[in-house]
Amino acid sequence: MAEGRPSNRKVLVLPGDGIGPEIMGEVLRVVDFFEKRRIASFEVSEDVVGGAALDTLGTPIGEETMRRAMESDAVLFGAVGGPKWDALPFDKRPELGILRLRKEMDLFANLRPAVVFEALAEASSLKRELVAGLDLMIVRELTGGIYFGEPRGIETLPDGSRRGVNTEVYSEAEIERVLRVGFELARKRGRRLTEVDKANVMESGRLWREVAERVAKDYSDVTLNFMYADNCAMQLVRAPKQFDVVVTSNLFGDILSDCAAMLTGSLGMLPSASLGAPDASGRRRALYEPVHGSAPDIAGRGLANPLAAILSFAMMLRYSFDMSEEADLVELSVRRALKSGARTADLAAARGSPLSTRAMGERILSELEKAA
Repeated sequence: MAEGRPSNRKVLVLPGDGIGPEIMGEVLRVVDFFEKRRIASFEVSEDVVGGAALDTLGTPIGEETMRRAMESDAVLFGAVGGPKWDALPFDKRPELGILRLRKEMDLFANLRPAVVFEALAEASSLKRELVAGLDLMIVRELTGGIYFGEPRGIETLPDGSRRGVNTEVYSEAEIERVLRVGFELARKRGRRLTEVDKANVMESGRLWREVAERVAKDYSDVTLNFMYADNCAMQLVRAPKQFDVVVTSNLFGDILSDCAAMLTGSLGMLPSASLGAPDASGRRRALYEPVHGSAPDIAGRGLANPLAAILSFAMMLRYSFDMSEEADLVELSVRRALKSGARTADLAAARGSPLSTRAMGERILSELEKAA
């Protein structure tokens, strides 16, 4: 492991809203464990984002927060949003905090693994034989497409009716760079990549396919397949283990990754990494967050599952700091805790009473103590 290894590990923590502060609290306990055991040290600072930033700064993310994020080696993000801010105008929505981080940090590749832990194969809504052993990676393009394309907005027509406009726009360069991330990941996994689009009805989808075919020539050791997005959604619930790495656009990636998340039994189990391009020194900006939202209905009640956030920390170790052994340690601790029967309420604790957020964090720390 990386004990005593000097490194720049400047981490900005943005807990956000709802259950964000609760789950991030458990992540920080894991960080503290690494510090106390001299496994690794991090320079951790904390700031507000989303609704919490609106309440204190009047904006979904402050300029100083953005500066700190840009200067950090990694950002750990909780969740944003809630009914308290639902009535605000669009330019004040809490979600604009995370959108701005993704855009200005140029975090174009969103990695969303869907892994079914053996102990949770029964928790999936699908039959065990369909999901047992599932390990797929969805790579979602994150800074282009219909979420950012222009023109956009709601306009009033001459007859007084209104029309909503959003535009799907992708350049070859945007497509190529995220495809290369997917191909590189596939090389380290099952060497299979599926590019997902709607090339049958969308010109942007045709361009995705053309670029994929060109880029694939640089990765002759990876098998490239194509699939329409609607068929991919069906195949994820029909035979999900056919996939290894899936690369797709912002919109389709958003939808398909949530579909894949439920194969694992709970959104509370899914981490993610959002990566930028490496600079000349090899450093890349990155943000790590659980796939689930702020869950305001259970916020403050100690019911949230912290495992997705803890697994996001493991992804940070792996992708930002090249600490694969340490990441394996965290993932092993989660696996062992689940095998022992530890469950939060979202996992339908069949082996006893559900654990609180804090108690699940304690179980992970206990397993880390045993394994370290």
